[in-house]
This record gives sequence, C-alpha cells and structure tokens, in this order.
Amino acid sequence: MENTNETKGTFTYTYSAKEQEEIRQIREKYVRADREETPAHRLQRLDAKVSRGASAVSLPVGILGALLMGVGMCCVMLPGWEKFFIPGIAVGVVGIAVAVAAYPIYKHILRRRREKFAPEIVRLSDELLK
Repeated sequence: MENTNETKGTFTYTYSAKEQEEIRQIREKYVRADREETPAHRLQRLDAKVSRGASAVSLPVGILGALLMGVGMCCVMLPGWEKFFIPGIAVGVVGIAVAVAAYPIYKHILRRRREKFAPEIVRLSDELLK
C-alpha cells in the first residue's frame, strides 16, 4: 500500500499538569546523579547504610531459623514418619534457637556499625546544625 499523504506536518502533544510533574520527578532522579552530594544527602545515606548492613545479615538468619523449624514440624507431624519424631523435635528446637538469635545478631551488628560510622555522622550533623 502506498502512502498518499504528501504533506508531512509535525504533531505536538502537551501533557497534563499531573503528567508533567511525574515526568519532572523521574527526570530529577537522574539529574541528581550529576549534582554534587550535599551533606544532608550524605548524612541520610550513611544512616541508611548503618541499619541496612545489620538487616542484611540478620534477615537470612531469621529465615533460616524459620525454615529449620518448619522442617522439624514436618518431621514430627507427618503420618508414617514416626521414626523421625525425635530428630524432628531436635531440628525444630535448633530452628527456634536460630530464629531467636536473629534479633541479638541484628542488635550486635547495628551497635558495631553505629560505632564505626558515628564520627562521620556526628561531624556531618554538627556541620548541618550550625
């Protein structure tokens, strides 16, 4: 089929105010990467880094504990698996211990990371408060 349209005009489309604001927000995410980081942004980033590191370790530990507890429950509760009753209880107790240990692990890592990043965070917050 042949294109019979001889004139090639331009088509313009304007977005609504809501769409333009969304476009600005998306654009801002990528423009900020080129800007210099402010002390406030650095302070926020360091604060998030402290807790994110502790969560990254304790979360898998808690999940592993829950999975072990589930395996123990399966061994105890499934019919015909009477020979696995005692090992199932042992695995379940280990799972409970691992899951319970996740929070103290989180607190320990969080405390150590706070000590590590404290001088920089205090320096930046003093700079921003003055």
